[in-house]
Amino acid sequence: MEEIAYRDIKEVLPYFLKHKFLWTNYDDKADVLYVHFKEKAISDDSEVTKDDLIIRYEKGEVVGITVLNASKRM
Repeated sequence: MEEIAYRDIKEVLPYFLKHKFLWTNYDDKADVLYVHFKEKAISDDSEVTKDDLIIRYEKGEVVGITVLNASKRM
């Protein structure tokens, strides 16, 4: 289990380090964590990773990450 968490962090850490501010929302009913790197981003594309992360893009730039099953990753 720890190896998966390490890979998740290693994959997304560069996006966190690049941005000075982050906005987050957590939906406890859906168990989904939303991390936004841009305050008013409108995603025009996305991809799902093998670790159930959704990387959201706006004009080719990563603007957010959606973490599915967030509580199970702790």
